[in-house]
Amino acid sequence: MKIYLDHCAYNRPFDDQNNVKIQLETTAKLYIQNQIKDGKYDLVWSYMSDFENNDNPNIENKESIQQWENIAKYKCKSSKTILNRGKQIEQLKIKPKDALHISCAIESECTYFITTDDGLTKRQVAGIKAINPIDFVRTMEEKNDE
Repeated sequence: MKIYLDHCAYNRPFDDQNNVKIQLETTAKLYIQNQIKDGKYDLVWSYMSDFENNDNPNIENKESIQQWENIAKYKCKSSKTILNRGKQIEQLKIKPKDALHISCAIESECTYFITTDDGLTKRQVAGIKAINPIDFVRTMEEKNDE
């Protein structure tokens, strides 16, 4: 199964951990990353991942996140199809960068778009399931129990 993590998901472990929700999202995100390393899921990295990570002002965080490009089994490059779909996704009141991330995930045939952005999980886009890391882990555990 192919999955896509957006930049806010990659950054979650670096956020202030005093909030319980952030702690749980961090734990779930790190768990997902371990499963990626174990080969349970195929990670997709995109040109948008590079773009956003290059803007990261914290060098240590930036370098930690960038390592995931080498772990990813698939790389998504920019294309007219992605850009056009991104413009359509923006019409759903989704920010341009987020719309392009989602478009990359759809173009790469990902099953899930994992994000800690509640606004994105509330605005579902045809062709992809936007899901919080906690809900992703719960969903996968339920499927394993079946």
